Amino acid sequence: MALTKGDAARTVQTRDWKLRYYEAGSGHPVILLHGSGPGATGWSNFSGNIEALAEHFHVYAVDMPGWGDSDACTVERLDHVEAAVQFMDALGIAKAAFVGNSMGGQTSLRLAVKHPDRISHLVTMGPPLNMGPRLFSAGDGPSEGLKVLVQAYRDASPENMRRLVEIMVYDKARFATPELCQARSEAALARPDHLANYVEGLPKGAPIPNWVRVEDLAGIGVPSLFIHGRDDRVVSFEHSLTLTAHVPDSRLVLLNRCGHWAMIEHAEEFNRLVTDFVRHS
Repeated sequence: MALTKGDAARTVQTRDWKLRYYEAGSGHPVILLHGSGPGATGWSNFSGNIEALAEHFHVYAVDMPGWGDSDACTVERLDHVEAAVQFMDALGIAKAAFVGNSMGGQTSLRLAVKHPDRISHLVTMGPPLNMGPRLFSAGDGPSEGLKVLVQAYRDASPENMRRLVEIMVYDKARFATPELCQARSEAALARPDHLANYVEGLPKGAPIPNWVRVEDLAGIGVPSLFIHGRDDRVVSFEHSLTLTAHVPDSRLVLLNRCGHWAMIEHAEEFNRLVTDFVRHS
């Protein structure tokens, strides 16, 4: 029987946050961190991965503060590294592999720098690096994908969600279905506090007010796997090329016909890559 959202859902109170998370499996802990899009949750980002990974690992997909069914969060309190450490402490997890998409990848990178004793493996999919507004972009600020993402926060209608999903993936016909766009819209609109906090926090650096410094990447000592879509229109693949050039024990998998959601568009390959990497690195 397939794992359902209801079966996997859990809630934990950390020192500062009430967090929703989705849990399955046993063995070495693997923590999955979602991206920053409206309606993004641990389940929406990783529902196609949790069960497969849980055949080998103890998997936790977390709704971070400010997203999903977790507590609301203003930009002044937005420190997902601290939230991740509090999550681990609350559940008694000493060390885990971190797997992060986009914003979740940036969180995982920063955690590897700040708390190297808490991370065993690092896997990212499309994480942005803070290298200036004109580097690896169109030159007029955020990428086209990020512009669509912000508009979907300002108006989380099904139509704007369709535009968002279409720019997140390579295969629009397969993934930008009316059902998915409607579900993402409903999930986002269910938490107007999350939407408002995101938009109000933009001038102050939301959703990533704290970035890993490029000069600190060489100090990451854990085995690292960077997965990126060649057709990513949100965060260009050159960001992961930069990561691979700086992180000593790293490797890059660049996927053609793949946008910003490698774990969704290429779920079977993604699951194999992560499983082999965490088991054998």
